[in-house]
Amino acid sequence: MAKKITTGSVFDDLDLEPGEAEALKIKAVLFDAIVTYIKENDLTQEQAAKEMGVQRSRIADVCRGKFAGFSIDALVAMAARAGLHPIKTAA
Repeated sequence: MAKKITTGSVFDDLDLEPGEAEALKIKAVLFDAIVTYIKENDLTQEQAAKEMGVQRSRIADVCRGKFAGFSIDALVAMAARAGLHPIKTAA
């Protein structure tokens, strides 16, 4: 297997359309912010789900990094309900 040096983001190296790569980067930042919030506040998945207005299984998917099935809108709403600042987070 040949080694490949990335250009800074694995999403940029996947030969995706530029808009798709940017959307994935935004999702990754939002996922990271939500997971960090859960850990820093020592929340259970059930507590986080209640606070963010989603089912516990959705929190489990975020914690596992399952991007599929999440829109940026849904992640922004979850982050906002937790008192995070999605615009600052994704910037």
